[in-house]
Parts: sequence; structure tokens; C-alpha cells
Amino acid sequence: MTPYLAKILLYPVKSLDGVEVENARVLASGALHHDREFAIFDEQDRFVNGKRHAKIHLLRAQFTLLNRTISLQIPGGDSQQIFHLDEERQALEATLSDFFEFAVTLRQNSLMGFPDDTHSLGPTVISTATLAEVASWFPDLSVDEMRRRMRANIEIGGVPAFWEDQLFGEQGNFVSFRVGDVHFLGVNPCQRCIVPTRDSYLGEAYPNFQKIFATQRQATLPNWVASSPFNHFYRLSVNTQLPPSSTGKILQIGNEIDILP
Repeated sequence: MTPYLAKILLYPVKSLDGVEVENARVLASGALHHDREFAIFDEQDRFVNGKRHAKIHLLRAQFTLLNRTISLQIPGGDSQQIFHLDEERQALEATLSDFFEFAVTLRQNSLMGFPDDTHSLGPTVISTATLAEVASWFPDLSVDEMRRRMRANIEIGGVPAFWEDQLFGEQGNFVSFRVGDVHFLGVNPCQRCIVPTRDSYLGEAYPNFQKIFATQRQATLPNWVASSPFNHFYRLSVNTQLPPSSTGKILQIGNEIDILP
């Protein structure tokens, strides 16, 4: 089969649930429109995210991007609370502050969002087969749970596990590829944080997750993979940059994927 774009996932508020979409527009920064557009901050100007606050996993969020609303389900609450992201931000901040039990604010960056890797603002890329393979390393975890833990933007279908490892080269060497008519530069394999070690709904840690992952990742690493980016093996999915020529273009489910010479 030809490699193709199987899923697009956006995360409108950093560290909250994602939303699956049929298409996504590329911003001038190379980020995808609506991805990590908002982030929660504490009074010390630090991110309130999964890395620092496991409690955030208990929040359920649904987004209607067209209406710019977020529906929040607070643990123990009877019903969803719906907020407009622009017009009802203070009420949303008050609800989140009550949940975290400290004051938080919601900030917006519509130009580049709030990515973890501020040098590679493009969407993160993984294949569906890779998620299935990695899920198989952990007897209790489903493919969808692994997807929720890894939080990649773009999922490639029609390829074997770890196919996307050819989308980066040795350190400092980018790999050009195209998704539909959108030009990408593959940079490096994404260094994972503490978030994938935890249940995406409950925040509970999976015993020895990182050790199991790194052992299996090393054992299954294809022999053709560029080795210099792997100073450790707790890496999965591909960080990307999108050149200015991709600005305004649309990624669409079903787009074919080509590695360029």
C-alpha cells in the first residue's frame, strides 16, 4: 500500500484531550491551526501540564473548533460545563483554578501555539502500526490508550511499524517528505517525557514503563535507522519543521505521503 495520512489529531489546550479532524491548515510558523493554541499557566508563569501535574489527566475535555467552545467534565461533577474559549475565559479559568486548587490562567498563542519543542514547530508524526506494536509491549494497554499517551498530530497508515523512523537522518540532517502538497522536514525522533508512563484517564503510573519501553525500542529498532539521534531509546514519533512554502496549505485525511530525494 501507499503510505497515506490516516488520522489528524489536534490538542487545542496543551495537556488536555485531543480532537480528531478531517483536515488542518498550516500556519506561517509551521504549526497546525488550533494545535496547542492555548495553555494553562500558574502564578509563577509555569505550564500547568501533564509533566508537572498528574491530576490534569482526570479532566475530560471536548472541543467544537468551529464554535470555539470547550466542554469540561470535572471529576465528581454531575454534568459537562461548556465555555466559549474567547468570551468566557474568566469563568473557565475560575473553574480550572477550583479544580487544581491554585490560581491558573489560560493563555493563547494563535501564531505558533505552545509546543514542547520550540525549534521544531511542525506536527509530530507516527504510524498506526507503530502505536499497535508499542501497545503490544504492555499487556494491559490498547492502541487507543497508546495513541492518547503519545499525543502525535499525524498518523500514517499503509505502512509497517517504525516506517516513520526513515523520516529523520543523522543528527543535523533533515529528511524532506511531502504529505499531499504540504512539504515537511523530518528533524529527529521525539524525546518522550513522564506523560506516556501514566494512564491517560487516571494519571496512575504504569510500573517500569520507561524501562520496558527503552528496552523494547532498542530491540526493535530497524537496522537502517540513523543511530546518532538515539542518545537513549525513550524516543518515539518524529519532530518536524514546515518551510514557508507550506503556509496556508491544508493537510487532508487520505493524502499520500512521499519521501523526497
